[in-house]
Amino acid sequence: MVPPSQHTDQPLWWQDGVIYQIYPRSFADSNGDGVGDLIGITRKLDYLTWLGVTSIWISPFYPSPMADFGYDVSDYVDIDPQFGTLADFDQLIKEAHQRNLRVIVDWVPNHSSDQHPWFQEAHSSKDSSKRDWYCWADAKPDGTPPNNWLSNFGGPAWTFDQHTQQYYRHSFLPEQPDLNWRNPELQAAMFDTLRFWLDRGVDGFRIDSAHNILKDPSMRDNPPNPESEFTMHKSYGEYDSQLHMHDKAHEDVHTVYRELRTLLDRYSLEHPRVATGEMHIKDWPQWASYYGTELDELHMPLNFGFLFAHWSAEGIRQVVEELEAILPPGAWPNYVLGNHDEARILSRIGAGQARMAMLLLLTLRGTPTIYYGDEIGMKDSEIPLEMIQDPWEKRVPGLGLGRDPERTPMQWNGQPEAGFTTPGTTPWLPLAPDFQEVNVEKQAPEVDSFLTLTRTILQQRQSTPALLQGAYATLAIPEATSTCFTFTRTLGNTRLLIALNFTGKDQHITIPGNESGTVLISTHLDRNGQESLAGFHLRPDEGCLIELAN
Repeated sequence: MVPPSQHTDQPLWWQDGVIYQIYPRSFADSNGDGVGDLIGITRKLDYLTWLGVTSIWISPFYPSPMADFGYDVSDYVDIDPQFGTLADFDQLIKEAHQRNLRVIVDWVPNHSSDQHPWFQEAHSSKDSSKRDWYCWADAKPDGTPPNNWLSNFGGPAWTFDQHTQQYYRHSFLPEQPDLNWRNPELQAAMFDTLRFWLDRGVDGFRIDSAHNILKDPSMRDNPPNPESEFTMHKSYGEYDSQLHMHDKAHEDVHTVYRELRTLLDRYSLEHPRVATGEMHIKDWPQWASYYGTELDELHMPLNFGFLFAHWSAEGIRQVVEELEAILPPGAWPNYVLGNHDEARILSRIGAGQARMAMLLLLTLRGTPTIYYGDEIGMKDSEIPLEMIQDPWEKRVPGLGLGRDPERTPMQWNGQPEAGFTTPGTTPWLPLAPDFQEVNVEKQAPEVDSFLTLTRTILQQRQSTPALLQGAYATLAIPEATSTCFTFTRTLGNTRLLIALNFTGKDQHITIPGNESGTVLISTHLDRNGQESLAGFHLRPDEGCLIELAN
């Protein structure tokens, strides 16, 4: 029997769906300790089905000392007590599936916690049976680290272990030692952790730092970077001083992901599973290589192009066209506007453009991911110095690297705790000051709210095959190239136009070859019906979804 794959005429659930990212610490607190948990997520599943998303991705919930809030895993096959129990997780899976919601979980293969029993054993002795499960190296003759590699979180990527008199490598915090994926026993053990969660019914994995897991085995120094390698919203500080040629994305990584895909395909005989991967790779051909030469690696390398891009009609058009051009035949695209590591979209581009961005996200070809709270227009919150939690900000202060502002609690209602936790409990991060106006309860009945807009687009998307599976084509309108981004989605006799005004001024555009069309959605939520497409009027920051007349 051939397992389900991307080589099929029938769309799979992750191709037809919309993923909703949940940062569990901040979504819903069921037990009044100020930290969100699995039971809290389960209690909000009805909201998610009402909203119209089809799957959830849950950021790490594993046992962890929380040096990096769950991305430092001390046990890959259990639940941290502050998030609940395995029984709570099983109940979440059961209730999600009853609602036809799929569940994707984070998997962190690049590193464990230094408190993981594997590392505790590994650094107990150079002769430990698990010594080679991590990455160790001798110091240079002068006692300095083995090479010049830097940690993403500041400082060298090496820490000296006094007990065994060697350095161990960590791409992130010293509390996050890198796993050695060149060791067959370690690889087998990590694949066993995938089987554990697959056997519990998870529908897929979001692989953290997917391109980092294998580095140059000869450990060559990285060359200096003559100019910034990254053009993301946040600066990486000292890390940006190098071209990261040797400390990530070694070609051997593809062997690991082909084996991982084989494992998932076996489980997909029951029902299709999916693997997505986080990788901040600006080079499109290198990024696309993670689909695999035979589409036999990751189903969807995550696309962060909108985070790199200049926010303009030309900048966003370029991202979309470059992505469509580089995709291997049969590969499925995806888009994100934000996540737990990046400033919220509304804080980056403003409220009007954020509404338009939601229409963009949900009408492009591919699978979109919505970050929790973006559906109501949450924005970054300024965190007082004494309340900063993020270790990145604490290690490299003053550079604005902290991720706390985009991780504040979900705003459910206008009560003092925003409905996130029980009355009188202080949330782990302070609430955004606008929570009494920007919350689910207030926006749900409002005909023009951000939430109503998001839900309206989601309903249209899920009921319109052309938005789910239709072909994409840029629609060139020469007089509006610098101000508007227009594209079509076509399936059979249905042809949809998406017209997006990236300016704060009125724009009048003429759609060639079309005299009229039916406006299905305006991001202002105040017009629909048939309109002339000769000199079509787009108001400031407006986006429209239009069905073109045949």
